[in-house]
Amino acid sequence: MTLSEIILPSGVQFGTSGARGLVSQMTDAVCYAYTQAFLRAVSPGAKQVIIGHDLRPSSPEIAAACIQAVRDAGMAPVFVGAMPTPAVAYYASTVPAPAIIITGSHIPFDRNGIKFYRTDGEISKADEQAMLTSPVDVPAGLQRLPLPPVQVVARSMYEARYLSFFGRDALKGKRIAVYEHSSVARDSLRGILEGLGADVLSLGRTDTFVPIDTEAVRPEDVQQARQWATEHRFDAILSTDGDADRPLIGDEQGTWLRGDVVGILCAQFLGAEVVVTPVSSNTAVEMCGSFKQVVRTRIGSPYVIAGMESAAGQVVAGYEANGGFLLGSDVVKGSQTLKALPTRDAVLPMLALLCMAQARGVPLSALSDGLPQRFTASDRLQNFAIQASRALLERLTQDATAATALLAPSSGEVVVTDTTDGLRLRFASGDIVHLRPSGNAPELRCYTEASSVERAQILCQACLGRIQHDSMRVGSGAFSGGEAAQF
Repeated sequence: MTLSEIILPSGVQFGTSGARGLVSQMTDAVCYAYTQAFLRAVSPGAKQVIIGHDLRPSSPEIAAACIQAVRDAGMAPVFVGAMPTPAVAYYASTVPAPAIIITGSHIPFDRNGIKFYRTDGEISKADEQAMLTSPVDVPAGLQRLPLPPVQVVARSMYEARYLSFFGRDALKGKRIAVYEHSSVARDSLRGILEGLGADVLSLGRTDTFVPIDTEAVRPEDVQQARQWATEHRFDAILSTDGDADRPLIGDEQGTWLRGDVVGILCAQFLGAEVVVTPVSSNTAVEMCGSFKQVVRTRIGSPYVIAGMESAAGQVVAGYEANGGFLLGSDVVKGSQTLKALPTRDAVLPMLALLCMAQARGVPLSALSDGLPQRFTASDRLQNFAIQASRALLERLTQDATAATALLAPSSGEVVVTDTTDGLRLRFASGDIVHLRPSGNAPELRCYTEASSVERAQILCQACLGRIQHDSMRVGSGAFSGGEAAQF
């Protein structure tokens, strides 16, 4: 049987980055089949495979099933334990060896996923198709063995990457809070910050998995960060999503910065010439005039990586609206070189912005003052059926009048329609509304952009509210379980 035939009944499928599904669907057989297909179709000549995972309760067992497939393929598994996704990818690139990371990133703990890396970085969409058509043989009565001992070298190499480039006293005198929650990077992040001279304050550590989504920050996390800023008087507060490939960066007031603004600032700090970013990112990247070329792609790191690979420039970088930053080429500053890491990373943009603020002698909140005044917001309708999302977008794409009435009735007529990924409309007022079904879960995501923070937020919430009301009114069955989700 092919991988596609085996996984079809399970509901586990490729999304924007890796395979995702409910934990109950990610059986040993399904995880074994995915791993075997990866090894056969993408990395057939590998001698060893690097394997790590995040802190979700289900991740170790899924890792064990994947490791069994590696053993059965005659390859040596190198288990690095609970590690940030970019740390595993970086270590694998130095070996070099392919890598498998068990993580569901930011999605709820009842779901999980598997990310696959070639020796040169993330697998492509073409690799995914090759895996789906690959023949697989899952043994009857499959039994996974206990996890092997953890190899600790991957973490130390990842931390050394930043300590050597930024310098031991780069953050001397800074008081940095780390919202640790269940981030797999919480200990590494503390080690890096302290190694750079910062005074680190740990906050919110928990053994219960917290699904931090850096594109749709929970109201309780917005309130908590501002409260902590009042209580603890820090220069910045840092956090990540579950597998630490997306940053959450807050200023001295506890205000979380938008990921696409973080991406622009990080690219400026690194001296990027070419920047690759999805269509959902803030248009200030073009308007600021800092880069020779800006390339727009579909949403998802594989598309950003493909854009970086086809771009020509001395320093090529990419980022997503979630803040994840990808470095497509080496960066040289003085006598130090930061090697390329073409996968999403949370630590690089954190350190870049902190060092930029340090060099300019300004608080973190002032870094974006020089950028064009364009502001974004995003949120989503949860438990919104993917089929219903697609039907809605098809209807609105064909009917501009209906799209205006439902998405932004006070923004004027539609002047630009972009269907690169979902439906993105620019209105006569300059407002932008972008709808897109999530690639990882039954969610309808909304991205908005306007000339003020308040306007962008109002656009986003009002748009989702009208869609929710419209779906309930027409009885489309958009919401699973018969109830409308909160947004």
